[in-house]
Amino acid sequence: MPELKICGVNDAAFAAEAERLGANYLGFIFAPGTPRAVTPEQVTGIVRGLSGSARRVGVFVKQSPDEIVSTMRQVGLDIVQLHRRASSEDVAAIRSAGYEVWTLAGGVPGDGVLFDSSHGDGETVLRQGKYKSILAGGISVDNLATARLAEPDVIDVSGSLESSRGVKSIPLLRAFIASWNESRRK
Repeated sequence: MPELKICGVNDAAFAAEAERLGANYLGFIFAPGTPRAVTPEQVTGIVRGLSGSARRVGVFVKQSPDEIVSTMRQVGLDIVQLHRRASSEDVAAIRSAGYEVWTLAGGVPGDGVLFDSSHGDGETVLRQGKYKSILAGGISVDNLATARLAEPDVIDVSGSLESSRGVKSIPLLRAFIASWNESRRK
């Protein structure tokens, strides 16, 4: 059974509910100027109210490895996701700081590789390898069963849990988790 990552988390109540409902990972996007962007200060406030049962993923687009490591330490996150084509130097520098690294397909593989159909800078066809495979991009209640058929290690959900772009919805989260749990029983 795949694990579940809820990404684009930017609200404390939503994060707490996602964790309570069993999300394995919570993703925080550090990409200024985007609708789901958060600051280190916002994330510090959000994670303060969490139990710690979900691993916390920092999603970075343009930052240098030094900036990423600094933010990760400041906020207390667990995994770095490079949402760009990563170089071997980027991956090595972040790993040397003690972090698991997930990369976007099409770049150097990390500990996890994200296959994201909504991102034009990577390969989107899921392939298994010596890494954790993460499937993302447009996954919703309507296509969850199809996403599971690809047998990824992690399913990454974001936009389908929003009432408008960047605004997470607890009712949509609950509906998705109900569908997730129902599909696990089949």
